[in-house]
Amino acid sequence: MQPNRLGFHLALSIGITLALIIVALIFLNLYTRHGNEVEMPDFIGKDSKSLVTDSLSADFIVVVSESVFDKTSKPGTVLKQNPNPKEKVKRGRKVYVTVASDQPPVVKMPQLQDVSLRQAEIMLKAKGLILGSVIYKPSPYENAVLEQLYRGRPIASGKDINMGEIITLVVGKDIEGLPTDSTITEIVNP
Repeated sequence: MQPNRLGFHLALSIGITLALIIVALIFLNLYTRHGNEVEMPDFIGKDSKSLVTDSLSADFIVVVSESVFDKTSKPGTVLKQNPNPKEKVKRGRKVYVTVASDQPPVVKMPQLQDVSLRQAEIMLKAKGLILGSVIYKPSPYENAVLEQLYRGRPIASGKDINMGEIITLVVGKDIEGLPTDSTITEIVNP
């Protein structure tokens, strides 16, 4: 009788294991709503505030993950979204959007004095600032930045300034015969 009893318990344990697996799969299928996917709408270019109340967003939870300053976009406009448009997702999914900010980020003015014009251009670009006009003044230091100006006035390094602002540079130029009080202005980036 021992072998039959062992076979019975082995069959019973296999049956219970299979039943648990089937119940778990059915539960997972219902819980994850497998097969109930919808196509992600395109939110890019739409107003982020209206997405919260819009009927399109009723199927999704819209979350503003970050805001980025973009001169070409209207503030509050969606620039990017995750998941991407037309992806298959489930209803109730969180959609992370990047929106256009109305305020540019603030950066610290770099120290440009005593560096070359080329290096100053690179440093301005790295900070998101724009090189405006370049004013050449007679100097024994050829192509070195003598002054940095913002809206016609000197600006100290480390001062807070909005990204995208225009900076004018006064650069040394060895010009023979030019009086020391004269200047030459050259527009580099109009």
